Amino acid sequence: MYPVSDRFLQRLAESHRVATRVQLFLTTGEVVDLEHTGGSVTVDRGQAIRRTCTVTVADPSVIPRTPADQLATYGARLRVSRGVDYGNPDQPEMVPLGVFRLDSVDGDVNEGPVNLQGVDLSACVADDKLTEPWTATGTVVGAVTALIQRSLPDADIISLIDDTIIGTRTFDAAGDPWAGVQEIASAAGAEVYANADGVFVISQLPDLLEAEPVWAVEAVEGGVYIQANRAMSSEKVFNGILATGENTAEFAPPVSWLATDDDPGSPTYWGGPFGRRPDFYTSSTLTTENACQQAAVLKLRQAKTPNATGDISSLPNPALEPGDVIRITHEDGTRELHQVAAFTVPLSHDGDLPISTISAKEDA
Repeated sequence: MYPVSDRFLQRLAESHRVATRVQLFLTTGEVVDLEHTGGSVTVDRGQAIRRTCTVTVADPSVIPRTPADQLATYGARLRVSRGVDYGNPDQPEMVPLGVFRLDSVDGDVNEGPVNLQGVDLSACVADDKLTEPWTATGTVVGAVTALIQRSLPDADIISLIDDTIIGTRTFDAAGDPWAGVQEIASAAGAEVYANADGVFVISQLPDLLEAEPVWAVEAVEGGVYIQANRAMSSEKVFNGILATGENTAEFAPPVSWLATDDDPGSPTYWGGPFGRRPDFYTSSTLTTENACQQAAVLKLRQAKTPNATGDISSLPNPALEPGDVIRITHEDGTRELHQVAAFTVPLSHDGDLPISTISAKEDA
């Protein structure tokens, strides 16, 4: 969860004034604070581009009409924030929701309103398709950094993992560099995303069984709980991942690792009533059994979690992040731990926070 004060979290469950801010960074260097009437930011770990935004503006003058306007807008960026306005003399406590490339502007040129659509900065990497073969080598962090900074030379990259040596991997011309970034990160059991500050992060998905809950969604007086649904499905659920690697360019012998759900108490226990349902992952970046193990463990964590999902509605908390573990207390008093997968934060002063989760378990 994005760092916020205890006062901030407490105020979310109380009647409070919402503060929102949208800044438009034009290519000319000018920064404009946009008066807006609504919009939202969606954060979804299941999508290649994790963060997207929609902003509604009443003033139709933001629609580019002349070539100069278009030049200033193409490549412009949005910075969106939401927070709590404590009232004078305290300043609002704001939480960033993302830095976005402005992709579209449309609306009534005379009366408005105008809708602005944006995508996070990983789209800049994804859209910069390779025009010639690109060879990744060295370590996970070095290779990921090189691919991102190929498109965004000033990009900030934070690594929260133990770096891992990778085998040489050549990506073909016309390939998607962002897909390449994710493949390289998999060699360390990691994923890469643009965070709320517009910084690229290399990290591993927290383990639901080990991570501490960061927020309580409780159906009690003074709680933020509105409603919740829970579902189970075995579609595309696997309880074993065989990760293999063979790098002929480096004359490296084939290596592999089979990661399985080895928890006898798990509904997807390998060899239990669920049966054995393996999936397979192959990459030439994997040149050691250790690298195969890390990749297989990450893929397994992703593959087995959809057997229990949740759709929760709460009062908005803009500080949430995908991967956060939250504690849910239902109206009947039962408690569960859920891992956040996706949510949408409204920019209006009303509206709830729909949260989708990728895994859940009873909380004693």
